[in-house]
Amino acid sequence: MAVREVLRYPNPVLKTEARALDEGERELAERVGRDLLDTMRSFPRCVGIAAPQLGELVRMIVVDVTDHPKATACHGELVLVNPRVVESSGAAVAREGCLSIPDLTANVRRATHVTIEASAPDGDPRRVETEGFEARCLLHEIDHLDGILFLDRVDSLATDVFRRKSYG
Repeated sequence: MAVREVLRYPNPVLKTEARALDEGERELAERVGRDLLDTMRSFPRCVGIAAPQLGELVRMIVVDVTDHPKATACHGELVLVNPRVVESSGAAVAREGCLSIPDLTANVRRATHVTIEASAPDGDPRRVETEGFEARCLLHEIDHLDGILFLDRVDSLATDVFRRKSYG
């Protein structure tokens, strides 16, 4: 268990597709899951982080929107291995930020309702049906697994990207 350094753009790892974890890699999944949780919790307003942000090119994310004012749905602490979107609907534009691009925020269009299938680090299957802010956070973190950053999703770099005043 450790708080790890978060990679910052333009580190090329952030633009690299992560590999799926096999069932025989539970020890790795549990270690990366603990590191993701510890690192996320070390940033007071952070609601999610993906393994590539820690330099681990494996398909793992952590999301927890508990007590966040924008959260209308909340499944608590989600540690997901090999997450994939199986259904999505609706669309809304909202502001996003990222630990790997700490000086910017941007307006990003994402689905408002999603169903995610994944595994827990111990191999148990997980299915998450959610909406709103939690759905947005899950989609943002899953994008990291495919080497996609939130700036890749903005409609206009000229009008939809903003300097962050502070992080925290």
